[in-house]
Amino acid sequence: MEKVITKTNLPGLKLLKRGKVRDIYDFGDKLLIVSTDRISAFDCVLEEGIPLKGKVLNQLSSFWFKKTEHIIENHMISTNLEDFPPEVLSFKDILQGRAMLVKKTEPIKLECVVRGYLSGSAYREYKKTGKVAKITLPENLRESDPLPYPIFTPAIKAEEGHDVNISFDEMKKILGEKLSQNLKDISLEIYKFAAEFLDLRGFILADTKFEFGMLDGKILLIDEVLTPDSSRFWSKESYTPGKPQESFDKQFVRDYLDSLNWNKLPPPPPLPPDVIQKTSQIYQKAYQKITGKSILDP
Repeated sequence: MEKVITKTNLPGLKLLKRGKVRDIYDFGDKLLIVSTDRISAFDCVLEEGIPLKGKVLNQLSSFWFKKTEHIIENHMISTNLEDFPPEVLSFKDILQGRAMLVKKTEPIKLECVVRGYLSGSAYREYKKTGKVAKITLPENLRESDPLPYPIFTPAIKAEEGHDVNISFDEMKKILGEKLSQNLKDISLEIYKFAAEFLDLRGFILADTKFEFGMLDGKILLIDEVLTPDSSRFWSKESYTPGKPQESFDKQFVRDYLDSLNWNKLPPPPPLPPDVIQKTSQIYQKAYQKITGKSILDP
């Protein structure tokens, strides 16, 4: 039975920060990122963990970092425990499959979101204004419709609460024209590459978000990439525009919480065992369909 890990405490290691899902340990010019089985929804971290979720996020990010390095360099050094600092090895049982040693960068405090389909907050914004991130879209688009072309919709990353969607012009005021244009071009190129790759594996990549950092004057892709936590993966087989889609991400948990009489403020309601199990299966299936391997393979 897979042990669920919702929090790590690794004595002797310097904990830099605990995010919604990841625990990050500081090793000077390197970081050790540990993907736990925590899950968040509506900006609340839920009490229960999802079995194998952290391993899926870690190993799927590793898969995509390797796949996209022809487009952009990334911060990954290794997911192999033998390459980790020696003081980490006594925590092997906890870290196996869910940890990544990375280069420390200066994170760029904006999320780079690319959307190929109309869904989520973009659909809500479009219904009100006919635009997404100040980009005017055709009239009469339905929920889950494909956009005429993928659009870049940056967001200010919030430490707490919702990320704030901004326009590309606003991004240029924050980061400058050259860096903004570079990030936009890279994001759209990764999206196009990944969408074509996923199409062959039965998925539609509805939207995704990327994060970047600077190291020695270079842009690096960081954090996680093209996982069920950072992307909407839809089943091509059951895709029907005009309504929400069957998705291979944490939408299943959001839908369950939406069905309750909960005001979306902490503390969140508990997840029943069947929702936990189904969510774990969704994450594992996404990993298997994308990589062609089981997360439980040695």
